[in-house]
Amino acid sequence: MRNSKFYVVSCLAFVVALSCDVSKLCAEVPPELIRWLGPQTWERDTEGPILSRGDTGQFDDTHIFAPAVARENDQYLLWYCGSRGKPSERVFGMGLARSVDGRTFERNPGGPVLKFADGKHSIITPTLLRAADGTPQREDGKLRMWFSSARLDGGGGKHKLHDATSADGVTWTEPSPPMLENCYAPTVVKVGDRYNLWYTDVVKRPWKYRHASSADGRTWDVTSEPIMELGQAWENEILVYPTVIHVDGVYLMWYGSYTTSRRQETAIGFAASTDGIDWHRHPQNPVLSPDPKRAWESNYVGNQSVIRLPDGSFRIWYASRKKPPFLNLYFAINTAVWTGPGADAALAKPAAK
Repeated sequence: MRNSKFYVVSCLAFVVALSCDVSKLCAEVPPELIRWLGPQTWERDTEGPILSRGDTGQFDDTHIFAPAVARENDQYLLWYCGSRGKPSERVFGMGLARSVDGRTFERNPGGPVLKFADGKHSIITPTLLRAADGTPQREDGKLRMWFSSARLDGGGGKHKLHDATSADGVTWTEPSPPMLENCYAPTVVKVGDRYNLWYTDVVKRPWKYRHASSADGRTWDVTSEPIMELGQAWENEILVYPTVIHVDGVYLMWYGSYTTSRRQETAIGFAASTDGIDWHRHPQNPVLSPDPKRAWESNYVGNQSVIRLPDGSFRIWYASRKKPPFLNLYFAINTAVWTGPGADAALAKPAAK
C-alpha cells in the first residue's frame, strides 16, 4: 500500500524544485518516478574529449560515435564505432578503448574488433547486455552485444538488428543473421528471464521508439504501438538513440532529438517509466545540451551510454559534433557526471528560514 504521507512530501519537493503545478504533476506521474523527474544537472569533468578521431590512416580517422560502456575487473571498457572517408562513403567498424577511471581512455591496438566481412555493411550503435552499474551479464561466460547494421555508403538497405558474443571483448563471433528490420540504435535490458529491447523505428520520418521482448534475445515480439513519439517542444523530426537502464525497479531512458528543424543541433532528453512502455518525459528537457564554449561538442551531443556508479551518481559517455560544415559524423566522445536524484534535489531546495 502506498505511503500517502511520503507520496505527498515527494510531490511537494518535486514541484518546489521545478516550480510546476503540484496537483497536475502528482496526478500524472506515478510516485515511483517523482524523484527521477526532479533536477538533473550534468557536470562535464574533463578538459577535452575522452576519445577523439584516430590518427590518419586508422579505421576511425574521420568519424567516431556510439559509445557502449561496461565496467569489469576494475576497468571501464568502451566500445565505439569509427570509420574513414566522406560521409557518403563511410563504413563503420567497432573499436575498443579501456580506462581505469572512466575519463582517460587508451585504444585497443590493432584496429576494429568487429566488422562485417563484406566491407560494405557498417557496425553501428552497439549495446552490451549489462546491469545498470555497468557489470556485464555474461551468458555461458561470454559478453553479448546487439547492434544495427546498414549500408551507409550509398548502397541502400535498411537498418537491421544483429548480435555477437565474445569472451574477452576483443575477439567477437561473426554477426548473427538479421533479427529485425528498420531497427536503429538498440538498447537491451534483461529483467528476470525476459530480454527487453528499445530501438529507433526508421521506417519513415518522424522517427519514433518501439519496444520488443524476447525469451532468448533473438526472436523478438514487438509491442503493437510505438512507445514514444515526438511530444515536447524541443524535439524536432526524430527521436533517436534511446539508452535504457533498470534502476530501483524503474526504467530510466536518456534519448536524443534535433533541437532545431535545421538539423544543426541535437541534445539529450530524459524519461522514466514503471514498465518500459508508458514513459514520462522530464519537464525540464533537454537535460544535456551542446556547449558552444567546447568546440568539439558545440552542436551535437547524443548516442550515449550511462552507468550508475557505486556511490549512487551517474556517468554518461556521449558522442559530439562541432559546428558546420559537418565533415565528421561524429567528431569525438565525451563524458559528464550527475550526482543523482537525491543529491540534486537537496541542492535545489530553498534555504531554511
